Amino acid sequence: MTIKMKVRNVSKLFNDESGEGWKRVQQGQSKEQIFRETGVTVGINNVSFDVNEGEIFVIMGLSGSGKSTLVRTLNGLIPSSAGEIWVDDVDVASCSKEELRKVRREKCCMVFQHFALFPHKTVLDNVAFGLKVNGVPKEERYKRALESLDKVGLDAHADSYPGELSGGMQQRVGLARGLANDPEILLMDEPFGALDPLIRREMQDELVVLQRELKKTIIFITHDLNEALLLGDRIAIMKDGAFVQVGTAQDIVSDPADAYVKAFVADIDRSRVYTASDIAEDASRVPLTARVSDAIAAMDRTETEIIHVVKDGVPAGLLTRSDVESAKTSARVMDIMHAHPPTVPQDAYLNEIYSEAQTGMPLAVTDDDGKLVGVVSAENIFEHLASDEEETGPDSITSAAI
Repeated sequence: MTIKMKVRNVSKLFNDESGEGWKRVQQGQSKEQIFRETGVTVGINNVSFDVNEGEIFVIMGLSGSGKSTLVRTLNGLIPSSAGEIWVDDVDVASCSKEELRKVRREKCCMVFQHFALFPHKTVLDNVAFGLKVNGVPKEERYKRALESLDKVGLDAHADSYPGELSGGMQQRVGLARGLANDPEILLMDEPFGALDPLIRREMQDELVVLQRELKKTIIFITHDLNEALLLGDRIAIMKDGAFVQVGTAQDIVSDPADAYVKAFVADIDRSRVYTASDIAEDASRVPLTARVSDAIAAMDRTETEIIHVVKDGVPAGLLTRSDVESAKTSARVMDIMHAHPPTVPQDAYLNEIYSEAQTGMPLAVTDDDGKLVGVVSAENIFEHLASDEEETGPDSITSAAI
């Protein structure tokens, strides 16, 4: 994978003119102690991470954890006190003002929670505004602005004014404005935080769909763990200006780094985190041309009671132990198999496959080409979702200072 942004040992302290706060940070004192004794606020404390090209990297934490300060240092809106922030071959933390302006024009675009649209300008003019500032000719900027509006489904509202749009539509205008410059990196600071829950979920789904097409590098800030789990390829959890854990949603839910993270994930619906491929087991299989004797041998070898029949790797049917034991060993499996076995895509979340699992038959897990990659049973699903008392009991929750 290509690394698009590389952050190394970034810190940000406020009100530290004397340098006393920085000295105490280096001594390992806590954010709370430093503020209490010196009045210095530690916004970011020695944060390092990489963001891969084309991924959604979510930074989440409670209010005051430092996430919004961090995202503003990534494009130089807030200068860091220490560390390096590499966007390709430019260190945003130490580059010239001219280089920084170029990074903001060509590489990084910020999308804020509050839309900051000009009420007296049309939607089209709002989207085209950044292009106008960058000196793009009128015909070209309107063309690009319309293309961006089309991507977010608002091209028909180009001549409307912001006040005529709903909150969700206004946020889409803000997103279109960010996309109009065709940035390589989108920095999104709680962009859906001001929206009603239903509209917020619609925007989350739209962003997922849009990302499949555009494959932008996105750094997304949120305080909502469910939003982080839905959107993030990887998630960083912040506390007191530092990263507590970085990983996939599955990493964080299944193996929380400490009591703080464990309390965060204790009440998460795991069925919306894990996919069929996460819990799939190896699938026993025989080709469509096989005989019953071949199926019996494969069942004995893999110690299974059910086996899938495949054609060119694609599930065509399945057989149970009773099916093969009641048939002649010379019979063809295609003549006795149960055709059209239940299948689910490997990226389907567990909550999406409950109905299929209720058939009582194992589910064939298939890849993008429809080929069999594993098998999931109802027992697999419920065993995986069953919460361990030790993980979700009251002791784990109260032990984290949230």
